[in-house]
Amino acid sequence: MLAQLKTLWNGLDPRRRLIVGLSALAIIAAVVGIARVATTPSMALLYSGLDAAAAGEVVAALEARGVAFEVREQAIYVDGAQRDSVRMALATEGLPASGPAGYELLDTLSGFGTTSQMFDAAYWRAKEGELARTIIGASNVRSARVHLANPVSQPFSRTPMGSASVTVSMARGALDAAQAEAIRYLVSSAVAGLAPEAVTVIDAARGVVLGGADNGDPAGVAASSDRAEALRLNVQRLLEARVGPGRAIVEVSVDTAMDSETISERVIDPASRVAISNDTEASEATSSGPAPGVTVASNLPDGDANAGGGNNSSTSSTTRERQNFEVSETLRERVVTPGQVRRISVAVLVDGLVAPGPDGQPEWRARSPEEIETLRSLVQTAVGFDPARGDTVTIESLQFTALPEQGSLAERSGRDWIADNAARFVQIGMLGAIVLALMLFVVRPMVSRRPAEPLPQLTGRPGPGSDGAALGVVEAAGATQGDIFVNGPPPAVSKIDRLREVIGNRTEESSQILRSWIEDPETNY
Repeated sequence: MLAQLKTLWNGLDPRRRLIVGLSALAIIAAVVGIARVATTPSMALLYSGLDAAAAGEVVAALEARGVAFEVREQAIYVDGAQRDSVRMALATEGLPASGPAGYELLDTLSGFGTTSQMFDAAYWRAKEGELARTIIGASNVRSARVHLANPVSQPFSRTPMGSASVTVSMARGALDAAQAEAIRYLVSSAVAGLAPEAVTVIDAARGVVLGGADNGDPAGVAASSDRAEALRLNVQRLLEARVGPGRAIVEVSVDTAMDSETISERVIDPASRVAISNDTEASEATSSGPAPGVTVASNLPDGDANAGGGNNSSTSSTTRERQNFEVSETLRERVVTPGQVRRISVAVLVDGLVAPGPDGQPEWRARSPEEIETLRSLVQTAVGFDPARGDTVTIESLQFTALPEQGSLAERSGRDWIADNAARFVQIGMLGAIVLALMLFVVRPMVSRRPAEPLPQLTGRPGPGSDGAALGVVEAAGATQGDIFVNGPPPAVSKIDRLREVIGNRTEESSQILRSWIEDPETNY
């Protein structure tokens, strides 16, 4: 094998040697490049959206473990086969740090040299960190910062009020009102004495979502929208059972009262009374004694001063009755909360019927008044129609405009797997094609080619006839005239192939002989 390659290499001219060398170098470089690309591990996302400090800690841990990684903007990528194991290994070390520090700050405080002000400051820092960690636990929240404004304790202050602010950075989308309200109640419930109205929620991209004095959407507004949506779904489900899906459009508007009031009422009925108590008291007194010596008769001029002797007695009795009555009284207290329904308005648009017309073509027709009235009764019953309240229900049968179909249905099939791995298939195909080309066009010709034989000197004379020159060259290649004309066409074809090979390998000598034949044909005869 090596001897054949060496012989073949020695039989090539310098130009062909250069071409073969460059081709071999190109093939080797292509094979090495494709093999390197094919063997390079596919990188998978490890962490993204980390702050600078947390990302630095993760990178330092990966370097200490000798794990290959790539940093692309704010994302860290590692080998896809090692991603899960690397995550678990970093989690055992507490990496990446999830938000600011929490209650572990209190573990670093010692009893010596720690004042009450230092402990209070560390406690509130720990409280802020724990709240931030809880908020970051949401799937679409990238980072969060919580600031608690704790009032200084004052002995004579009756109602010390604190406040708080929360800044949230979203990983995708924006912070909606529902999430902001949940964050507000989370912070107010975690801090004693903190009212929800005193918590301000801020989206880092949009600005203030819930202000300190803003209670968000009133409960009545939310209840009104929910009630309207529930009624709309009920009516639409009821109508679609008759007219078909997508052939009825329902809109419900619920007008609610947003005022909140408390009514206290006290009613006294003077015509009705009720005895609640009866008190009766009776007393009797009796007294007796000698009659007094001086009387009216004794004071007269002719009266007897000594008259009057005997005894005197007296008796007295007293009866007292007290009766208490209570007048009938009624106390009423009524609290009117927001969300009371004032009026309900319903608008319904239904499609008509399509039936063959006089010419046999499909023709649209509106629904009959009897059917519209039946649908109206169903809708009024479904929404709780009250004419005294001013409710309205409008149903119209109009033709729907058919919208053109836009886009196409995206379905996942087996071809998606091929598309996902197309790059790897291309790499493998190119590698196989290069190897196959190397085997067919380089290795196989070099192995199958026979070693070059010493070429004879191109001499001889052409024979008679028009083919004399070619015959002379054939004779120089080792053939005779008898070989060509006696043995038949196949040997002649073989000699011609040999002649072509000789001319191809010794182009200059062949051209000199042919030139000499053309210039001086008499001499060569």
